[in-house]
Amino acid sequence: MFRLGELMLGVPSQNVREVTRMGPMTPLPRMVASVLGVVGHRGEVLPVVDLLRFLGVGELKVTPRARIFIGVAGNLSAAFLADAVVGLRKVFTADIWPAPVTGQVPAELLLGIVTTDREGEGAINLLNLTRVLQSARARAVAR
Repeated sequence: MFRLGELMLGVPSQNVREVTRMGPMTPLPRMVASVLGVVGHRGEVLPVVDLLRFLGVGELKVTPRARIFIGVAGNLSAAFLADAVVGLRKVFTADIWPAPVTGQVPAELLLGIVTTDREGEGAINLLNLTRVLQSARARAVAR
């Protein structure tokens, strides 16, 4: 689970390789706005994706406190910028509601939503990271 501005998102743990601090980033010219640049991580060069820009609901500022999580799906991987990583939560399949059609996050990019009784959390959007990575790749290649 992680926070992007006012948006709370969750990703299945099998799609997260690691959570780490943001390292030195190299900007890429003429790249889609949601790809901020690339970062070297453990011998691999990964694109850094701002999910708020990708979703069209704002943008994140890279700060010294910023965190990234390395997301993987099949042979695709990327670093995703986050304001804060909240931690792991066990979510039961029975607790997942269908994605709303009119939410901040497009329904086709969600596995569903989970409502919590924890104060200040509200609804948690569960990202389908495979679709997010495929869509981000398609946008970058089409450009």
